[in-house]
Amino acid sequence: MSFRRALSSRLRRGNAADKPYSEDASSHSTSTSRSSSTCERRRATAFLSYLRSNGSSPPHIAFDEVVCLMDNTAFRGSNGKWEAEFVAAVFEQCGPVTAIDLVGDVASMLGLSNEDQGEQTIEKRISPFIMEPQPGRQVRINFDDGKKEIVLCPSGENGISSDVKEVPGASGGYVARSVAIVPPGASGMFEMFTFHAEPEGWAVISDVDDTIKITQTDSATGILETTFVSEPAPVPGMPQLYSQMHTLLSPSAPWFYLSASPYSMYPFLRSFRDTHYPHGQLILRDVSWVTISGLLSSLTQGTEEYKVDRIRKIHRWLPRRMMICIGDSTQRDPEAYGSICRELPGWVKLVLIRKVTGIAAAGIKEKNEPQRFEKAFEGVPRGIWHVFEDPSECWPLVQRVVGLS
Repeated sequence: MSFRRALSSRLRRGNAADKPYSEDASSHSTSTSRSSSTCERRRATAFLSYLRSNGSSPPHIAFDEVVCLMDNTAFRGSNGKWEAEFVAAVFEQCGPVTAIDLVGDVASMLGLSNEDQGEQTIEKRISPFIMEPQPGRQVRINFDDGKKEIVLCPSGENGISSDVKEVPGASGGYVARSVAIVPPGASGMFEMFTFHAEPEGWAVISDVDDTIKITQTDSATGILETTFVSEPAPVPGMPQLYSQMHTLLSPSAPWFYLSASPYSMYPFLRSFRDTHYPHGQLILRDVSWVTISGLLSSLTQGTEEYKVDRIRKIHRWLPRRMMICIGDSTQRDPEAYGSICRELPGWVKLVLIRKVTGIAAAGIKEKNEPQRFEKAFEGVPRGIWHVFEDPSECWPLVQRVVGLS
């Protein structure tokens, strides 16, 4: 069976009652294509080879590999010194999975013809999904334009390295620019920025999809169109709100953009953030997908547990900061933020939930019922959480909370 036919089959079959939308693109079917299985075997073989190396030095980046560094946030450790979690992803092009396979499947689902201009956009954006994660690779970083060389731990089976490292001293609000040390021929996103956040003050945690970016996460075809075809569009009014908040909270306030998207989406989302919103750390799922169904599953399944876990991590970094959390009603943001408010009382000062309307997604009416929000925030003081439709409603709430603290 060809990769295209296998993927199309996965995107369409299954029990629709088990999915958050009628399209069956997020199925956890155990069926895989011959091409994706080949990629997985190559990945596993490389990882096992590294494990058998008996502690010898892991390989550095090769000339034909792709490296992506993620922006991060430095915080004061238990000893008072600055440290930060560095995240890097290492890939190489996966030969058996070709761009034409995935481009054809996405275009087919969206009803595009072979001559449609949209296919060119799909081909460009699909590239992260035809890369094979490289385990056991060690990334070196030239931190803050040469102040320190940082060597990360070897990447895991998913090609991702996550490592907390001590960084040179700086003042709060300082942004350090760093670059990956790679051989000629390597490609990717070599530049990253580290924002230094002092222990006290304000901070913002924001969801991405359907909170600040129109994604239509309740629809498989909506996700595919907004990810691979349409120009990424901000939710109307949200860039203005975030700009006002950034000014009010001061430039030294850290921002965290928490998305259920996999790291394959990082270049796309970083460009969107830089175009429309204040600088901040993008926190994504530490998984890599080579199928479209994997992307859809990442965006729609297990999001509450994932977000609660990542917000707990932010609390460990900045337990004395005062947090403003912003999300939407399409997925499980109310439940995730409600859980954090109960678990860490007093840390979150304001929760803003965008009630998504005007879309024909299955179940959206039930998701916007007042009873849903009351249950999600049960036990949380009513003055902390607010549901809004127009972002202009939020600005007076932010001013009031910041002014009272």
